[in-house]
Amino acid sequence: METNWIGNKIAEARKKTNVSQAQLAQRLFISPQAVGKWERGESLPDILTLNRLAEILGVDLNYFSENFHSVAHDGASAESIVAEPAERPSGKKKNKLNWDMSRGNWVDADFSGLKNLHEKFNSSNMQRCLFIGSELSGLLLRGNNVARCDFSGSDFSGSHIQSSNLSGNLFKGCKLQETEFSASHISGCDFTDADFTGVVVKNGGFDKNKIVNATWNRSSFMASYLANIIFEGTVEECSFENCVFARVKFQHATLINTFFKNKSLKRIRFIDCQVDRMTYAFLKNGKADLTGISMIG
Repeated sequence: METNWIGNKIAEARKKTNVSQAQLAQRLFISPQAVGKWERGESLPDILTLNRLAEILGVDLNYFSENFHSVAHDGASAESIVAEPAERPSGKKKNKLNWDMSRGNWVDADFSGLKNLHEKFNSSNMQRCLFIGSELSGLLLRGNNVARCDFSGSDFSGSHIQSSNLSGNLFKGCKLQETEFSASHISGCDFTDADFTGVVVKNGGFDKNKIVNATWNRSSFMASYLANIIFEGTVEECSFENCVFARVKFQHATLINTFFKNKSLKRIRFIDCQVDRMTYAFLKNGKADLTGISMIG
């Protein structure tokens, strides 16, 4: 894709939405100079940032592409999608459905109960879709824009979410065990009653998400931006390493064997929390405000 062409498209959409370069940069957590370079055709945003740009500027992801044209699937349902059967093996075994929903523009579609996607849902734009009660374990989701979709009650265990934008989605009661989110921005999502056991979030953003009654066990945040988040309940054997914190609270929480490694933890607020000795030592070393913390036992 021509850098000048992409730059012109970014500038055009930005001006139509009356957003300044500085305002756009602030929402992307980058410098205004970077936006200026894009619009002058001196550099290009990566796929994750391109997904965020599409959301902020109110355009389809395909708006930025000269050659890629996907067909919109408005009002589609799982039953209406044609699945190509795999080659019939010898014997009497039934054909196995071979779903491939990559590079699609899926809007207002109902995929509830979907199964066996694995790595065939990449580089797609998904808005206001239903995936309620879906079996998505082992999923590889790469380079996607997923906005205002409902995944309530779905199983994501063992999945890898890479270079994707997840905004305003419902993950209520989802199983996220051992799922890895890398270079992804997760914002405005509802994770009520979700199980984060073994989850890894690295090199991305976790902002304005609701995480009421969530399970935190062996969960890791590494080199990520955490903002406008409240952690409650028991946080056990978790780690926060080289993260940037903004308006993060631990409220009515019990922290056990939880590792903090950061130059400064002053932006974290603790309200009516209990911690064990090991966790206390990590927090003290990071110059955290220990007001609101009491020792267990």
